[in-house]
Amino acid sequence: MAQYGRPSTDTVNESYTDQAEGGTNIYQAIDEASASDADYIKSVAAPTSDVYVTKLTTLEDPVVHTGHTARYRYAKNSAGGSQINLTVELRQNYVSEGSQGTLIKQWSHTNISETWTQANQTLTEGEAGTITDYTNLYLRFVSNQA
Repeated sequence: MAQYGRPSTDTVNESYTDQAEGGTNIYQAIDEASASDADYIKSVAAPTSDVYVTKLTTLEDPVVHTGHTARYRYAKNSAGGSQINLTVELRQNYVSEGSQGTLIKQWSHTNISETWTQANQTLTEGEAGTITDYTNLYLRFVSNQA
């Protein structure tokens, strides 16, 4: 049985907006079943550790620890600085920036381009095995100008 966890709420939003410059409920721009570059979220043009955290929809424990993949698309704001980096984290039991819960996996994209790029991050069996609460998973995005 395949499950898909989609963004379900804005948990932390430091300077991110949606494509229409809205600052609330921006998760709705990225909760689609099929990727669309027409709606998206973005940090400011020259970010300094801008953070966006979204809670994922509730999932059932699949009992297996294989096939856990985070998929998303990313691109640099065309007005952005010379080099923009993006760090993404999968976290469990996140509450706030002061109480970030358990880090399941972290990865980075450096010197990202203005071209939309598909990212697929698959957890190892060991990483997936550390998830104990599939109802409380979050993706945390941090953008920085290098």
